[in-house]
Amino acid sequence: MGVKAQGVNLERYSLIPRVLVFPVDEKGHVLLLKGASNKKIWANLWNGPGGHLESGESVLEAANRELREESGLTAGRLILCAQIVVDTGTNPGIIFFVFKAKQLSGELRISVEGNLAWFTQNQALRQDLVEDLYTLLPLVMRHRPNEKPFWGHYFYDENDQLVMSFSRT
Repeated sequence: MGVKAQGVNLERYSLIPRVLVFPVDEKGHVLLLKGASNKKIWANLWNGPGGHLESGESVLEAANRELREESGLTAGRLILCAQIVVDTGTNPGIIFFVFKAKQLSGELRISVEGNLAWFTQNQALRQDLVEDLYTLLPLVMRHRPNEKPFWGHYFYDENDQLVMSFSRT
């Protein structure tokens, strides 16, 4: 099957793929990144390391690369916790794949993306987080390696407020 047989049609709704990684140490602490003040999105807010997929890269490769670039760490195990579609009200939308990173190695280092800090879940939830993390982070932290990923859908209402829904099946 050639490229043309893939049925790509630019008039169809399309999604920009991203990854979001939550490194978790052996004590259950989660590593978050405080976005640099000059970032276009989530400046001065805490989030997990992550970003866009590069051309020719798989979702798993992107998660590993973003973790390494933004923290200096490597995961011995990446666990897919969620897939979330963000309906931006325009074309394209966003799809992001959420991972928990375990069995960490390497030397922690900051990047141009921002500063890093380890938190317990309760400590993290008291920080200035990207708005969906107050709901998403506890779901990720409760997710077990043998569980299937959960599914999310985000959209913005008529007041430009984020609306989130999640399901397990």
